[in-house]
Amino acid sequence: MAIKNIIFDVGAVLIDWNPRYLFRGLFGDEGAMEKFLSDVGFAEWNYSLDLGRPWEEARAEKVAQFPEYADMIDAYWDRWVEMCDAPIHESVDILMDIKRRGYPVYALSNFNQYKWDVAEKEFPFLKLFNNKIVSGHVKLAKPDPAIYQLLLDTYKLNAEECFFVDDKIENVQIAKKLGIHAVQFTSPRQLEMDLIACGVIPDDGVAAVQSGCGAGCTCHG
Repeated sequence: MAIKNIIFDVGAVLIDWNPRYLFRGLFGDEGAMEKFLSDVGFAEWNYSLDLGRPWEEARAEKVAQFPEYADMIDAYWDRWVEMCDAPIHESVDILMDIKRRGYPVYALSNFNQYKWDVAEKEFPFLKLFNNKIVSGHVKLAKPDPAIYQLLLDTYKLNAEECFFVDDKIENVQIAKKLGIHAVQFTSPRQLEMDLIACGVIPDDGVAAVQSGCGAGCTCHG
């Protein structure tokens, strides 16, 4: 069945997001930074915020547990944008190329609802999506199959006509179980090859990936 809809994860596919970009500078010591991330259970805590947990509640819990890290915990929220190094420019080129070819493009992303608004201002290319499902808005997050099904049901998409890219293999595996053609993001070039294999972009010897974000790109530089 032909692919008709393209679904993107955002973090680590279109935006280079990593908490270490912020905390490395704040700590000035790699070991101390890693101890902080481990001590506070950063990955799980961040996931709860992606699920829409109120910041005030999440902050109060961690500050009570780790008062010595109060400034760092506050920096997570107040300086969140500093965790975003830059757009992954070649991936943005691919998004724009697909859009120009007339394919509907969707975002399916684990993202705090308030920080999504910040990201849209910082990275205007996020407004290129025809529609989106953001975890913080719907209080569901990947790899829960329910968030994938919500996307399919909300926008009346046939799973077999959808192509999905995500950097996390567990998210890709769930999509596949639902009948979506899903690939793990490892590089823009590999994504381009996967899209060629699916017939979304032609294998005409001219790469869709350009230098930078390409003509007309509105991404943050």
